[in-house]
Amino acid sequence: MNLDLSMQTLQQQFSIQYSFPVFFSRNVFRAEDPLLASVFSKGGEKRHNVLCVADAGVLAEHPSLPGQIEYYAEAHREVMQLCGPVLTVEGGESCKAAGLTVVDTILKCVQEYHLCRHSFILAIGGGAMLDAVGYGAAVAHRGLRLIRMPTTVLGQNDAGVGVKNGINFLGRKNFIGTFAPPFAVINDFAFLDTLPHRDLRAGMAEAVKVALIKDRSFFTYLYNQRFGLASFSRQPMEEMIHRCASLHIHHISTGGDPFELGSARPLDFGHWSAHKLEEMTGGLLLHGEAVSIGMALDSLYSYYKGMIDESELRQIFTLIGDVGLPLYHSALAALDVSAALGEFREHLGGELAITLLTGIGSKKEVDQIDISLMERCVKELMLYYISMGMEPIKAAGTHLYMESQIDATL
Repeated sequence: MNLDLSMQTLQQQFSIQYSFPVFFSRNVFRAEDPLLASVFSKGGEKRHNVLCVADAGVLAEHPSLPGQIEYYAEAHREVMQLCGPVLTVEGGESCKAAGLTVVDTILKCVQEYHLCRHSFILAIGGGAMLDAVGYGAAVAHRGLRLIRMPTTVLGQNDAGVGVKNGINFLGRKNFIGTFAPPFAVINDFAFLDTLPHRDLRAGMAEAVKVALIKDRSFFTYLYNQRFGLASFSRQPMEEMIHRCASLHIHHISTGGDPFELGSARPLDFGHWSAHKLEEMTGGLLLHGEAVSIGMALDSLYSYYKGMIDESELRQIFTLIGDVGLPLYHSALAALDVSAALGEFREHLGGELAITLLTGIGSKKEVDQIDISLMERCVKELMLYYISMGMEPIKAAGTHLYMESQIDATL
């Protein structure tokens, strides 16, 4: 008897539970500190092979770090074994721009040291570097265990505690990437002590963002502490990082879409223009600075749509300005709003979902943007910036801006 299988369907369905800890500490590589060793021990009772990868900028500020890591590994040799010296890679957006080179380096090390899926990659650096190294870890043997150790505010409160990895390609930000949760995240506040002021400020943008869309009380805290944050006082800085990271991971675990299979991405408030501004300035505008401008733009648009009132808009602008973040950059004047929204729509999966504010601490996703109104908001931001006595630089007709120009704008 011949069976007709043309109409038969097999339905595969399964679920996997993900869990990883996010630790907050200081001076993790002191030999007597058990935290990092305890993380390795959770991978099984054996001596684990560890490839340590560090941001070149971090090593420049902490030249003794490789020696500390080696000493720590020797002190805890029952659970960890370093595979060769600490591997150095460039940090910042240049790391993601040269992403395939970084990934190639990681894969060659995995092969050279005969690392397996139960081996560890310990990545120490800023958010962009963690993204690139994390992608290499995710594709080697279909995934090695990754321990992230973010060294920037942005890394510790946002980029380092999520589940995304990626590199830039074909001139597009995060064009290649994966969703791959880390084995653990360790936020060592000591790394922030040597961070440049510009990077410290840029990291605050994500805290302002998550407060605006999720937690009015957190926004109030940031607003009340804005001058302490502007002077980088330790207590408000560490509290800001902890609360921001907590809201971020809470959204991932309870938002219903941790791997972003849908179109709505509320944590990307202000990001549709921010991503484009980063591209237009060749990465010289830091991610947090671009997000700050993007938030100002979308907050102003929310105000003109009648979704927030003037007092809320003033609080938002005051907080952004008083902590030292930018509200405008001349690259914004050259932004093609329609094209940028089109690229963001493609990045989301074909359907536009832009997060707007319905109040401080609440948001709404919309699938349409009034292009002419958004263009008006761009001009309004420039006029506001000028009215505050901070006349923006004039674009030179190119998409490249010198570092000195950006400093002048900020």
